[in-house]
Amino acid sequence: MNKSEIKIRKATEADSEKLWVLMRDLAIFEKYIDVFAITPEIVKEKGFRKNPPDFYCLIAEDNEHITGILVYYFLPYTAQNRPAIYMKELYVDENYRGQKIGEELMNALKEEATINNCTQIKWTVAPWNDGGKKFYERLGAKENTEWLNYEWNV
Repeated sequence: MNKSEIKIRKATEADSEKLWVLMRDLAIFEKYIDVFAITPEIVKEKGFRKNPPDFYCLIAEDNEHITGILVYYFLPYTAQNRPAIYMKELYVDENYRGQKIGEELMNALKEEATINNCTQIKWTVAPWNDGGKKFYERLGAKENTEWLNYEWNV
């Protein structure tokens, strides 16, 4: 596969089924498939039919397949009085890794942040995901050690 064959674009409703497959693959990779409650119909409803959508998505594709996804949403209210982007999911199909697809998706997200006057892009990484941590650091991202993540299940 030649890297030049990969194109980055915003996802459309017609991509919902294929997006869902990669979302499910990510849930398996990150070991939360047992609580994964997303369906292709939920992807359609929440991402494309709802206004505003609950999430946005960039995709990488070759001529036949969606090879990677980056799911994000906006945090409109921040202390800087400018929005931020929260990256919820970044996943590249294992058959397409090593072709800088993740980097291209991240660069497209950076462009989206600039277009929308965002001050930051934020995300979390599983502590065991050494490959992910190295990837983000290689791009110039820094671990935020000033804040701890908390959850409160209701």
